[in-house]
Amino acid sequence: MTSQRLQDLVTRQADHRPDATAVVLDDARLTYGELDAQSTQLARLLRNAGCRRGDRICWLGPKSPVAIVVLLGIYKADCLYVPLDKRSPARRLKQILDSCEPRCVLAGGAAAERLNELACMGALKAPIRLGWMQGGVTNDHAFTIDFTAEDARGYPTAPLQSANSSQGPAHILFTSGSTGAPKGVVITHAAVIRFIAWAIDYFSITASDRHSGHSPLHFDLSMFDIFGTLASGAELHLVPRGLDILPNRVAEFIRAQRLTQWFSVPSLLAYMAKFDVVRQNDFPDLRRLVWCGEVFPTPTLVHWMQRLPHVTFTNLYAPTETTIASSFYTLPACPTDPLSAVPIGAACDGEELVVLDAEGRPAAPEEIGELHIGGAGLSPGYWRDQVKTRAAFVPDPRASGAGRLYRTGDLARLGNDGLVYFVGRGDTQIKSRGHRIELGEIETAMNALAFVQECAVIAVPTVGFEGTAIGCAYVKMPGARVTPMILRNSLSAVLPGYMLPSVWLPLETLPKNANHKIDRPKLREEFLYRAAQAS
Repeated sequence: MTSQRLQDLVTRQADHRPDATAVVLDDARLTYGELDAQSTQLARLLRNAGCRRGDRICWLGPKSPVAIVVLLGIYKADCLYVPLDKRSPARRLKQILDSCEPRCVLAGGAAAERLNELACMGALKAPIRLGWMQGGVTNDHAFTIDFTAEDARGYPTAPLQSANSSQGPAHILFTSGSTGAPKGVVITHAAVIRFIAWAIDYFSITASDRHSGHSPLHFDLSMFDIFGTLASGAELHLVPRGLDILPNRVAEFIRAQRLTQWFSVPSLLAYMAKFDVVRQNDFPDLRRLVWCGEVFPTPTLVHWMQRLPHVTFTNLYAPTETTIASSFYTLPACPTDPLSAVPIGAACDGEELVVLDAEGRPAAPEEIGELHIGGAGLSPGYWRDQVKTRAAFVPDPRASGAGRLYRTGDLARLGNDGLVYFVGRGDTQIKSRGHRIELGEIETAMNALAFVQECAVIAVPTVGFEGTAIGCAYVKMPGARVTPMILRNSLSAVLPGYMLPSVWLPLETLPKNANHKIDRPKLREEFLYRAAQAS
């Protein structure tokens, strides 16, 4: 793959197959020619609006063909793409805007409510310019629209000269931060292209493929959905919003779209298995089922593999900081032991998985240590935060040169079979329904509530499809009226829905250990005991 920037992958397909379908959502379709032309027009508009190389441009809107045009247009303007989750509270979005200081915010769909809130908070003041890219909007709003998608259509479609390079940053993905503020992970064009080149070769992706586009655009896995598809000239079938809560409709979507590849977090697959919506020998066109983001329980995996013997099943693993995925494992056969662990496998080309012990030495086989990742997928670091960057991206203790390793915080072991196995988290970060969550961020939000005296947020193992529940033990202020519903409503103003605790434990005092710290293991035991009593 010789292209140096992500937009070049699509332009190459447009040059060779302009009339081939690129992106589909319901009845909306874009060909490669249309996708390339419209994104070029948008890039010209953005440059005319004052956007220059390295400027950040945010997208606040739904997953749609228009969103893919926006993404490519931002790249073509030599700018950095910053996707925003419109389901996040306005206060959280303001933190991201304050951090990345965008030149423009592009929006559409049902984003008007969030924009109103952001405008009232003063988050959309000049020099930020606002572009409305999709759908209608009433005149009754607090923000000013500087340009629209209709304006972009007046610009030429001739190719633009780009000043960006493969080593330049492509996007900033904001993830949960332990201090209560989201942290921005910077990802380069080269890092994404490296993974896409490996994936196209390993999975034998061709122009005849029809891939799912399930991951939200603010989730790094969406980059595999988008560029793993478009770089090979295949069709990207965006999964309509709301299907996740209707497992029978997800199954019907896979059938009706005749998908050849499905890629998602395991929690959705577990949800579909729970409702038994996959028939024996279902999805005859499906060739690959790929997952990433969290552990796929082996019994649920067996459920899928028994029903789809014609499909290959591959586990991908990586944190956002190492770009989409750093390791892979394709199961050679359906597991015979439902309690057996599925490895995260071996490193992708250009990547390295290293398990280090507490002294920073390579752990012996079967010895548990912290998993570190090195190689071509490493992020340059966190946006404007050298302290966090130095703490997470450390010198390789095995090398005397300038090699870096990313500390994942995950506990792992190198098996005697040469494969790496995930053991668990070594800190307060968890994965739930594919989202990476810092429990400390939830605690920070809880402690900010005037009627909470103290609290502790705990990861609670469950047998449900989410894998890990978020439990919150709390002590209310004297005389305050506090219920879980009141707490959830208060937290929902500052945290997205997937970060809200689902299990609550009101206490008179929180248990403390000998060091006078909150006894979190004891709290976890209490959560598990109460869950057992209730079942």
